[in-house]
Amino acid sequence: MRVLILGGTTEASSLARLLANDARFEATLSLAGRTAQPASQALPTRIGGFGGIDGLVHYLKDGKIDAVVDATHPYADQMSAHALAACELVGIPLASLARAPWTRQAGDGWQDVADTEAAVIALGAVPRRVFLAIGRQELPLFAGAPQHNYLARVIDAPAETQLPPRLTLLQARGPFDLAAETTLLRDHRIDVVVSKNAGGNATYAKIEAARALGVPVVMIARPHKPAGHVVASPKETVAWLDHARRSLRGV
Repeated sequence: MRVLILGGTTEASSLARLLANDARFEATLSLAGRTAQPASQALPTRIGGFGGIDGLVHYLKDGKIDAVVDATHPYADQMSAHALAACELVGIPLASLARAPWTRQAGDGWQDVADTEAAVIALGAVPRRVFLAIGRQELPLFAGAPQHNYLARVIDAPAETQLPPRLTLLQARGPFDLAAETTLLRDHRIDVVVSKNAGGNATYAKIEAARALGVPVVMIARPHKPAGHVVASPKETVAWLDHARRSLRGV
């Protein structure tokens, strides 16, 4: 059975490892290409976009793909919408590997906002020391609030020139542990953390560190993410794929 995994998450990498030596499946992992040097993967990997819904439809047909697994980031809503539309057009099954969001715990000082633009406004007029844990793509938005001192953690340095004037870049790749995150917030005297509700364990330590230190968090809500058949883990995804494989064979 030929499987296309839309990846870019720890769950996608875990699924790739499960399928790598499974003779039932011939799987390919697709990455968007937003990271210059992505981590090594257990499956053959393609990098780059498909060219919208039509491009994905052509890829699925040309590659004789039998099933698709959407294991993209919770904020990759456009890719998920394209995957759902393309799979419906081609007539193949789609599983969506959905990572549960973080939930507010006792001691969390979260301010929930709808999107990154709202997060910029939520920082207020008074200068603050801000830790931006949102990746690099939306950093230019914070140029609209130049009074703050920003520390932004990224994998690759942003290419944009319209960045906040008081911006320090920290290039690092997760996962991150609680001790390191606590030290980071203390050493940089962070007043507020801006984060997306990514879910999972790889980057949760910053939320735990903020809780322990009493640092507030501006939490950017997840967008609506179109989905196929929702699965909760890589192992559950393999079981779903096997069921789809049996249905395809008429077993």
